[in-house]
Amino acid sequence: MAFTVSSSPHDRIPLDTPTLMRRVCYCLLPGIAAQWWFFGSGSLVQILLAVLTAYGAEALVLKLRARSLHPLTDNSALLSALLIGIAVPPLAPWWLVVIGTGFAIIVAKQLYGGIGQNLFNPAMVAYVLLLVSFPVQMTSWLPPLELQPYPVSMADSVSAIFTGFTLDGFSPHQLRELADGTTLATPLDTLKTGFTQGNTANEILANPIFAGLAGMGWQWVNLAYLAGGLLMLRLRLISWTIPLAILLSLFVASLVGFLMAPDGTAGPTLHLLSGATMLGAFFIATDPVSAATTFKGRLVYGALIGLLIYLIRTFGGYPDAIAFAVLLANLCVPMIDALTKPTTYGAAR
Repeated sequence: MAFTVSSSPHDRIPLDTPTLMRRVCYCLLPGIAAQWWFFGSGSLVQILLAVLTAYGAEALVLKLRARSLHPLTDNSALLSALLIGIAVPPLAPWWLVVIGTGFAIIVAKQLYGGIGQNLFNPAMVAYVLLLVSFPVQMTSWLPPLELQPYPVSMADSVSAIFTGFTLDGFSPHQLRELADGTTLATPLDTLKTGFTQGNTANEILANPIFAGLAGMGWQWVNLAYLAGGLLMLRLRLISWTIPLAILLSLFVASLVGFLMAPDGTAGPTLHLLSGATMLGAFFIATDPVSAATTFKGRLVYGALIGLLIYLIRTFGGYPDAIAFAVLLANLCVPMIDALTKPTTYGAAR
């Protein structure tokens, strides 16, 4: 019987890449279902557009590179498309998700050589591109359905995405307004704007969008992604080191900040259960290609991301900082791995 010798890393789980990626996609389903339940069916349309664009862009690049189309079956394009579709506001114009997904596949993935060669998480590169280039469209999230004055059906979502108006003639901006004309934003954006205007935390938290633990709808979306993340841990698709380090670092930083300035910063609950915290901790930062590889390195990598999330959310210009924190930590991965490399067995200490 032949003895096969392969280079590291040695995967202890007998899963090929397509199976691994497909199972991660399955674990995203609870969070996707929660987004659909609380924010409408627009996210499903955005995901479908992202998936079609991802496979089309990957096939085009592989054809131009005279490569086999076999990589289309590894499900990596599908996972990137899901992450981008999730991150785009439900009623954002159709071209937004097409631009972002095309950039993620063509530039952030294929121009580096394809799966396993990219330095940065492709989905987060696309998100930052869209956020910097089209900030208005990327921050136009709808309030939860129970706060929306006008119900939005699937047909309305499709119409708004492709024409800019629902079947009844409402624009996404009008759908974001309550009956009194107050425009609702995400909890983190509302908090950021309130602090900028000089309001205290108690005054800001009186906004109806903050009902519950950390924001109406958003807290359940985060708990759904947490459930999917725990399932990935149970299936041994990811290691516990990076998610735990991120959440613990973010908790400690936000707790210290809240104790030092309770009227000027958000508490740990809001940081952990709002925005894309759980999605980032379990599904984005754990990307095996762009994350740290050593045990200690993963802890440092995760702690750095958690700290950067808090600092950018508190002192930076963007309310949710997952993408920026992950990309900045990706830059540090070579140094983190070099400094945390375990000593070779038998080597002099």
